[in-house]
Amino acid sequence: MKKIILTIIATLAVLGLAFFIYIKSGAYDISQIDHHNKLTKWVIRTTKHNSIDKRMESVVVPANLGDSSVIIEGFHHYQSMCVMCHGAPGLRPEEMALGLYPEPPLIYKHKKEEDPKEFFWIIKNGIKMTSMPAYGPTHADERIWALTAFVTGKLNKMTPEEYAEWIKKYYLEEEMETGKEEDKN
Repeated sequence: MKKIILTIIATLAVLGLAFFIYIKSGAYDISQIDHHNKLTKWVIRTTKHNSIDKRMESVVVPANLGDSSVIIEGFHHYQSMCVMCHGAPGLRPEEMALGLYPEPPLIYKHKKEEDPKEFFWIIKNGIKMTSMPAYGPTHADERIWALTAFVTGKLNKMTPEEYAEWIKKYYLEEEMETGKEEDKN
């Protein structure tokens, strides 16, 4: 039994040393242009999903998530903070987002029902080693829930024409009103 334990410890030590030498050697290409191999993708994807699933267990979805005023507020936040990377019906992501790896998902194309708890957690906390920032330090939970309501309840059901109409109706008009108020000051 003692020999087995020593063999396991020695094997782990050798593997640990080999991993340390590999990391220190600089052999792994960390650039955005060289994409991950299948094993690395699997490790990242599995770790991400399990980590998010474990941490979103305590998230409680507010009762007003389906209210039109909350969804419209979320649309405004999406248009201001998200469309540049994730796009929208009829709107491609901006040029900067096209060079990111992993690429930000085009969430408006998701046709399955999305879990609001998962989206809330991701928006609030961000995801390490991706381009997804954490909005929790700068945005109140109510704003993040409004954004979540729009993304999970409306975005993937919109046509390009409907999204363009919402821009005119709920975004540009509000931006013009804000500009008028700033001009008065």
